[in-house]
Amino acid sequence: MTQQSIRYGDEEISYKVSFLNSKSTKIAIHIHPDGVVQVDAPDGIELSKIKQAVQKRARWLLQNLSRIREAQAEVLPRQYISGESHFYLGKRYPLKVLDLTNSHRPTVKLLHGQLQVVTADRSTEKICQLLKDWYSSHAHQVFHRRLRALAPGVLWLNESLPTIKLLTMQKQWGSCSPQGHILLNPHLVKAPRECIDYVIIHELCHLKEHNHSPEFYRLLSLQMPDWKQVKAKLDGMAELLLNF
Repeated sequence: MTQQSIRYGDEEISYKVSFLNSKSTKIAIHIHPDGVVQVDAPDGIELSKIKQAVQKRARWLLQNLSRIREAQAEVLPRQYISGESHFYLGKRYPLKVLDLTNSHRPTVKLLHGQLQVVTADRSTEKICQLLKDWYSSHAHQVFHRRLRALAPGVLWLNESLPTIKLLTMQKQWGSCSPQGHILLNPHLVKAPRECIDYVIIHELCHLKEHNHSPEFYRLLSLQMPDWKQVKAKLDGMAELLLNF
């Protein structure tokens, strides 16, 4: 990748260019959840042409980057105490930390509209780990359930469904390995269901098209016509969902 930047008014927009081995001449611009701008371009294209493409989208970029910065400003360091709110499937739930009064093991449950953690060790590290384990367990269940629900509508899938593995990522919600394994960020389980579906469908399209070519976006639009709106919703929540 190569680092570039443009100016739009008084603002400077930095972006990374990734050159792809593709017959397509299309330049695709993406904004990662953390605000990193990535441009996918055909191998060999001049940087000046890429810069022109980014300049044309400068207003759109600034609008989305501003929204991400506002969300980042709202994110405070977690203390893992009662009263904090945590997301699950797009909804906020207050955290309730309760003392463990018997010999049973620590537990985390979604009960009575609260995310309840029962533990004798009320340290930040212990509660954080218990919540991480709970999210990972539920992410595994939810992602596989959504894959089974979505798979029948994906024409290029055979009877054998791709393998889903969890991988905590700082900048991505998901990825697809060359071997056809789908990697999903367990934090994604905090997002609304349509956002989870979007990421799964996005990666399923990569099983057919391994880059962000016009054919990839044609497949994505075929599977989820409103994917742009759903992606914008997910990007807008990224800083809140990835804060742990």
